[in-house]
Amino acid sequence: MKIIITESQFKMLIKESGIRDIKNIAKRYKKAKIYFHQDLDGVTTAIAMKNYLEQNGITVVDCEVIQYGTKEFAIKKPEGEGDVMPVLVDFAHGKPMFVIHTDHHDSQAGVEDDTATSFRHARSNVETISQVISPKEIFPSDDIMLISTVDSANFAVNKITPEMVMNFLYKFDKDSSLKQNKMLMGLVVNKLLLAYKNNDNFMESLVMNSKPSLISILTNIKKMAKDQDYASIETMTQNQEKFLQARQKEGVIEKTGNVISQYGLGSMKKGSYDRYVPFRLHPDADFLVTGLGGQVGMVQASCNPFKEERALKGINLGEIKDEVLNKFKSELKKEILSFRVIKRIAEREATPESVGFTSKDMMALYGKMPSFDSEKQTINGYDFLQANSGGHKCITNISGINFLYSGYDKPYTKDLPEETLPIANYEGDNNFVKDIKQKLLRFRKLSEKQIEAALNQIRREGINFEYETEDIPKRTYSDLVKDMKNTFVDILNKKIENS
Repeated sequence: MKIIITESQFKMLIKESGIRDIKNIAKRYKKAKIYFHQDLDGVTTAIAMKNYLEQNGITVVDCEVIQYGTKEFAIKKPEGEGDVMPVLVDFAHGKPMFVIHTDHHDSQAGVEDDTATSFRHARSNVETISQVISPKEIFPSDDIMLISTVDSANFAVNKITPEMVMNFLYKFDKDSSLKQNKMLMGLVVNKLLLAYKNNDNFMESLVMNSKPSLISILTNIKKMAKDQDYASIETMTQNQEKFLQARQKEGVIEKTGNVISQYGLGSMKKGSYDRYVPFRLHPDADFLVTGLGGQVGMVQASCNPFKEERALKGINLGEIKDEVLNKFKSELKKEILSFRVIKRIAEREATPESVGFTSKDMMALYGKMPSFDSEKQTINGYDFLQANSGGHKCITNISGINFLYSGYDKPYTKDLPEETLPIANYEGDNNFVKDIKQKLLRFRKLSEKQIEAALNQIRREGINFEYETEDIPKRTYSDLVKDMKNTFVDILNKKIENS
């Protein structure tokens, strides 16, 4: 007797019974592709999910890294549409295409109502898969403890120093306990994984070929590094030392009270960058605030995870993030982002095979924000940053700043005569001027009578276009990142003084 489950029946089954009822899911899908976050927890969660699915008769045929920002929309569509189940792990942004989505962050966005979900706040997502969802433990408990320690940056409790976290080479220490040695080994796994993460198909190969243990992952990393001629430990150690020296230069990392801050991350040579370098150079600092321009557009603040009292009493970085956004609220509300602009920036790394940014993504991620206009498909900059930002007491970020001041919604004007620029940049409601503007942008020129008539109408609206056409430096999102970083530092220091 053949059991047939329709799509609507299947989705209802998932909604009612969740991931634990994996047998019902296996009746619909025999294959799966896992999308996972680009870090230690992401890799190990994917390995655990692969193990769990295959125990239940679902073959994992592929996997792919997913990362916040433009890479999120560059991931490839699953092959065999409707035949291969898309599964998302350790990622806070859902998508309509995912059948299973499991995560451990404080909040999730873009999750469809009919997606089978497991959102359990925990130190790591692999902890949930391995010890809660699965009926039997997948990763050893010692491994879970190390992965959770790394993902939550809970270093002080375990007496972990920046030097230990930044070490590339593991050697068994006979004077240390087995538990301590395993912790050091796990830290090296994390360090090498991050050092090699941008090598083609590196993390995907780890997920597909590793067993659920840190030892298996380390063995595969070493084999891949040798077989594919990755940067050597010696080279990466030298790069890291040069990086440390460069970050020690005056002005690179600023210190105000017990708050350190930086703009940009410096050299990206293999093994050079490490997120904990500022705390290694300034071990007494309580907080770090980083501004990232380039293609990132983010401000991140974190407590010093190597200090016992890493969160000062009364200081909540998540709340300060909201205060910073409120300081810029009037400016941000003036920036209106359309679906077309968001899609253009979001798909900067996309290819024809990518999932891309769709109207469903727009609705799922921003549809509940106050300024979202469903007819025009627009949202203001304040609500956009609110939707993309998040965190908690000890680490938080303001993300998506690079979508502002992009100029992608402005007309192309480089080849237009200078006297026509006020018409090309006109954003008023005068239908006559709007009609002349369309002709200008289409044919790239106008008659003298058309130019004068349109300019007269613009003058009647009180627009001083002679001033506006002067060569005045325009505000960029990098300027906004710097201003927000500095504002975050100022508010943070005032909080510390008053605590």
